[in-house]
Amino acid sequence: MTDISLVTAVYNRAGTIGRAMESIAAQTVQPFEHIVIDGASKDDTLGIVRSHATPSTKITSEPDKGIYDALNKGIRAAGGDVIGLLHSDDLFADDTVLDQVRSAFDEDTALDAVYADASFFHPDAPEKVIRRYSSARFSPAHIAWGLMPAHPTLYLRRSVFDRFGDYRTDYRIAADYEFIARIFSNNAIKSRYIPHIWVHMQTGGASTGGLSSTFVLNKEVMRACRENSVDTNWFKLLSKYPLKVGEFLRR
Repeated sequence: MTDISLVTAVYNRAGTIGRAMESIAAQTVQPFEHIVIDGASKDDTLGIVRSHATPSTKITSEPDKGIYDALNKGIRAAGGDVIGLLHSDDLFADDTVLDQVRSAFDEDTALDAVYADASFFHPDAPEKVIRRYSSARFSPAHIAWGLMPAHPTLYLRRSVFDRFGDYRTDYRIAADYEFIARIFSNNAIKSRYIPHIWVHMQTGGASTGGLSSTFVLNKEVMRACRENSVDTNWFKLLSKYPLKVGEFLRR
């Protein structure tokens, strides 16, 4: 049976980390381990993490160089067969998500990756979906168009990290996109899309933080394509934005 490691990077998120950990505790299949990498938070984050800890929780608290550095620390420490992420502002959509993940990998031992859909909510109204991110339209051919599976729903075998390496810490916002371009662009891994919402994501993160972050994001996406030999252009990358409008309308 597949063992799942979950990694959470957190810094000064006392208002949301408890909610994230509660959604893990509610899973019908519990993770083999939950690795929490705290960046030496100055608020009560660490105390809340400890109050929600279970025997499978492993906590590290020390300064880091940002979220991707923290995620790399957690991934390197993970001992499970499969590794996934749950960010400190997010939560599982229902209590069967890890059961679905495990079932997918147990059914197909050649599978390297699974991913699903995500929804977005406003910080003041967690119960209200304002946008659904569909990963159904993703394929390796669509990387050139700036498309990727919903990153917080992506679960990978440890062997993928062993083969392709860590998240790049010289990217400010798009290290997740660069990593996906690196592992998917040559059809080197076998993946499966699950047509369900797995994660509710809070708006206001680095990649959804307004025009300035959008500008940086697209510059980094272009760079990621170039560095991974993905043939793209600005027309392709910007054409994804009408799709985002459609996601709001279809929520």
